Amino acid sequence: MVSFTLWDIFRNLLLAARWTVALSLIAFIGGGLVGLALLLLRLRGGPWLARLVGAWVQLFQGTPLLMQLFLAYFGLALVGINASAWTAASVALTLYTSAFLAEIWRGCVEAVPRGQWEAARSLALSFGQALRHVVLPQALRVAVPPTVGFLVQVVKGTALASVIGFVELTKAGTMITNATLQPFLVYGCVALLYFALCWPISLGAQVLERRMHVPHR
Repeated sequence: MVSFTLWDIFRNLLLAARWTVALSLIAFIGGGLVGLALLLLRLRGGPWLARLVGAWVQLFQGTPLLMQLFLAYFGLALVGINASAWTAASVALTLYTSAFLAEIWRGCVEAVPRGQWEAARSLALSFGQALRHVVLPQALRVAVPPTVGFLVQVVKGTALASVIGFVELTKAGTMITNATLQPFLVYGCVALLYFALCWPISLGAQVLERRMHVPHR
């Protein structure tokens, strides 16, 4: 058994937490871009594209993230792409995030009264102009709190990337536990670091909700 001080354990976990943050940001930003594209296709792409986007959303919402990580990791290998755990985790979490954000934003757009669309048409605004100048500014007030809140789920979801060998916070905790044989201490530190990452985000979502006067549903 290797002798580790508490600082040694915490320092190594902090180093691994950088990859948790990096993976979370990649998934959230990439998922946001893909989710926005899916939202626009659903709003403007016609009934068939809307159904296709709906099926995409249901697929990723209705299957475990763990299975999506396995499929991304082993599926890329089947098509001849020798993907690293980092690449597979980024792809899987980005697609997973895109489905949820697209659905969150769709609900926020639909929360804007239809009369706003009609008013925009009466002013001879195109679909893009109506969306940009009339609908999205109103939908944004509703969308920001749940969007920021969903980032917490993304951060916690990165823990599953450990099963395909990606060394983030949870995987590092397992490796340190195997070396120190102190699982309670190590996983307690892991939990503390996840809390330190997620609690400020949850608090920020609550503050944004109050400032934007978004009513609870």
